Amino acid sequence: MKRQGLTESPAGRWTRPEDYLGAMARKRSFRRGSRQRERTEPESARLLLSTVPFLALISLLGVLGVAIMIMAFPGSQPVVQAPQLTPPEQGVAQKGWFQEAQREFHH
Repeated sequence: MKRQGLTESPAGRWTRPEDYLGAMARKRSFRRGSRQRERTEPESARLLLSTVPFLALISLLGVLGVAIMIMAFPGSQPVVQAPQLTPPEQGVAQKGWFQEAQREFHH
């Protein structure tokens, strides 16, 4: 894509995306190649940092599950008794109470 009458300068090459991305990739690969490789795994397995906490959590969940099952067993629940209802009583009102209430309501 050269334009007629124009020469391409080295500074102008950096305006194209493929040149910029190629230089970034070369720079990254150079940095990666020059640094020392780090170990991602320890030389020996650390029991206290990997297996023991996992086993402790699993056993704690197991104990919690068994405790919930024991507490939820129907035989250990108290028997709910029906509430004692008192029999309805026949009330007695004075004569004329209804007429008195109507008068008070309409005032």
